Amino acid sequence: MSCGEPHETDCSEVLDHLYEFLDHEMPDADCTKFEVHFEECSPCLEKYGLEQAVKKLVKRCCGQDDVPTDLRAKVMGRIELIRSGEAVPEHEVTTADVRGGAAAAEG
Repeated sequence: MSCGEPHETDCSEVLDHLYEFLDHEMPDADCTKFEVHFEECSPCLEKYGLEQAVKKLVKRCCGQDDVPTDLRAKVMGRIELIRSGEAVPEHEVTTADVRGGAAAAEG
């Protein structure tokens, strides 16, 4: 996604690191670059707002559940491997995957 306008920070970079921004997991200088980008780019600002709303909804609906320590460690280890480039995601999650999972849960 891109608005078609040139920016100091490219839309693809902003969208690739959006959750790091949302989770306050990036250096202040990068946060500032993203904030400037959002002021200039309404499509990215809209995507930011949508992802922020989803994150709040998930927290509200699922935030009270305790995550088993071993599951958390496994997920965080996998995230670090992917970030470092040592591993790639097994497959992209698609709408069909989500629907299939919901159907299986209902069945």
